[in-house]
Amino acid sequence: MLDPTDAQLIDRLHGGLPLSERPYADVGADLGLSEADVLQRLQRLLDSGLLTRFGPLFQIEKAGGQFLLAAIAVPEADFDRVAAQVNALPAVAHNYRRTHQLNMWFVVAGETPEQVNQACRQIEAETGLHVYAFPKEREFFVELRLSAQAALAKQYVARTRPQGEPHVAH
Repeated sequence: MLDPTDAQLIDRLHGGLPLSERPYADVGADLGLSEADVLQRLQRLLDSGLLTRFGPLFQIEKAGGQFLLAAIAVPEADFDRVAAQVNALPAVAHNYRRTHQLNMWFVVAGETPEQVNQACRQIEAETGLHVYAFPKEREFFVELRLSAQAALAKQYVARTRPQGEPHVAH
């Protein structure tokens, strides 16, 4: 379960880590936490699955690597099994379920295009399903920030509102 301090930490880290010798200590100082507490909370959030990834984003192509958007048409009965197989690969950055014939979309990353191709072939071999590859043609920067603190506050309001009382958004 996400507590208010975890939500503050997530929101604070969403903007990046300080460029310093002890970035976690600096973040902790901002939030009134120790460096050890910051690291412990991050590890707990990762272990619990509330955070699925914590790390930098790179323009991998500038270093010779590749990001590839890929999709699979997964029979509904096999979706959870296939998702587990796909997500188990270190090359898969994240995975999305979609309401479309191609209902599983994911990003494959590799240090070289050949590593990305190999990961796609491995997914096909393990799942028995064809991987549709959509290489990047152009890059767009879209920054999306969702507040963990705002989400936590909404959950709190929803839990504490008496049954039957209408919710009015302002």
